[in-house]
Amino acid sequence: MSFIADKQTLEDLNMLGKYKQHSIFSLFNKVRTAGGEQLLQKMFQNPLDDPESINMRSETFKYFQGKQTTFPFSNEQFGMMENYLNGSTSNNYPVTLLILTKKKLMATIVQDEEYPKLQNGLQQTIALLNSCKTFISQLKDDEKKEQYHPFQGELLTAKNILNDPKLEWLSEEQTIATPYTLQKSARYDHLLRYTMRSALQTVMEIFYQLDVYITVANLAKEKGFSYAIALPKENNCLTATSLRHPNIHKAVANPVSFNQDSNMIFLTGANMAGKSTFMKAFGINVYLAHMGFPVAAMDMQFSVKQGIYSSINVPDNLDMGYSHFYAEVLRVKKVAEEVNDEKDLVIIFDELFKGTNVKDAYDATLAVTAAFSEYRNCLFIISTHIIEAGEVLNKQSNIRSLYLPTIMSGNIPTYTYQLTEGISSDRHGMMIIENEGILKMLEEE
Repeated sequence: MSFIADKQTLEDLNMLGKYKQHSIFSLFNKVRTAGGEQLLQKMFQNPLDDPESINMRSETFKYFQGKQTTFPFSNEQFGMMENYLNGSTSNNYPVTLLILTKKKLMATIVQDEEYPKLQNGLQQTIALLNSCKTFISQLKDDEKKEQYHPFQGELLTAKNILNDPKLEWLSEEQTIATPYTLQKSARYDHLLRYTMRSALQTVMEIFYQLDVYITVANLAKEKGFSYAIALPKENNCLTATSLRHPNIHKAVANPVSFNQDSNMIFLTGANMAGKSTFMKAFGINVYLAHMGFPVAAMDMQFSVKQGIYSSINVPDNLDMGYSHFYAEVLRVKKVAEEVNDEKDLVIIFDELFKGTNVKDAYDATLAVTAAFSEYRNCLFIISTHIIEAGEVLNKQSNIRSLYLPTIMSGNIPTYTYQLTEGISSDRHGMMIIENEGILKMLEEE
C-alpha cells in the first residue's frame, strides 16, 4: 500500500505540475534528461510508506551530495540513443547486413536519408556509451576509499554491462569523425539493437536515476535542505527544528513537535499572520520526507504515516450545487471516514467551517476538533479565527495551543511568523479596514 495524498491535498500543497507556477515539483525539476524527468514525476506521485526504503533513498541523495559531482550529459544525447535502440532490427546478422546494404544503396541512388540517419544514431550511441563508461569508472574509482553506499549495486550493474566482453571494441571507437564501413555498421548495429538492447536499456535507466539523484542532491546543498530520518509508525512522533516553506526565499523557520501524548496543534492568529503558509510548509515537508527527498527543515525525524489530507483551499462546486460551507462539510466527512478507518494519517485543516455563521462555526469547530483529537495515531494541525473554541480545547492535555502573533506599530500591524505558545488575542480586522480608508471613502460618496 502506498502513501495516500488525494487531489485536494496535492492542490493545497501545490506539489505537482511541471508548468504550474511555484509548484514543489518544478522546484526540484532541474534534471537534464526526459527519462530523469519521468522518474522524478513517478517519485512525486508515489511517496513511500516504508522506513527502510525512505531512509535508503535519503542516504543515496546524501551520498551524491557528498560527491559534489554534476551530471555531464544532455537530453539530446540520451534521446538520440533511446531513439536508436528502439528502432527496428533483425535478430539475424546476415539479414541485418542485407538490410543495411539496401539502405546504403538507396542512399547512393536516390539520396535516401535512412542510412545516414542510422549511421549517425549508431555513432552517437557508441560515443555516449564510451562517455558513460568513463563516468562510471570515475565514480567507482572514488569508491575504493569508501565503504558501501546505497547506489553501489546500480553502479556495479552498469559497469559490468559496459565492460561486457562483447563491448570491448567500444574503446577503439573514440571518434565519430568518419562513418563506419558497411560490415562494421551491420556488426555493431546487430549487437547493440538486438543482442544487448535490454542490457543497454538497463544502463539508460540507471543513468536516469543518476540524473535525478545528482540533480536533487545538488539542489539540496544549494538551498540548505537536510534529510529527515524515517521511524517505524509505532513511535508515533514527528519533530523538526527550523521547518520552513521550501519555495519561499528567506522563509521564517519554526520548530514542530508531535508525539503520542501531544498529537494536535490548535493554531490561531490574525489574517496575514502566516497560518496558512506555516501549515502548507508543514504538509509539504511531511510529503517530501515520505518521498525520501531533502526537506526544508533541520533535525527532522518522523514516524511513517499512511497518508496526508488537507483542507486549505476547498472550493465550492456550482455544478453539483454545493455551497462553500457544504463543500467544507463534505471534506471533513471524507477525512473523518479515513481517520475512523484506523489509518495513520497527517491531517491539516485551515479555518474550519469559515463558510457558515459564527455560532455554528464555533460549535462545529469545537465538536469536530475534540473528536478528531482522540485519534492518537494521527497528527493534526487545525487553525481557526474562533479563539473562544481554543480556550475550551486548551483543557485537553494532548492539544497544544500555538499562535502566530501580530505586533502593532501605531495602527500598522507587523508579523513575526514565529510560533508562540498560547492562543491569539489579536483582533485587528476592523483596524486594517480603517487603515485602507474604505469607510471614509464610502462616507464621502
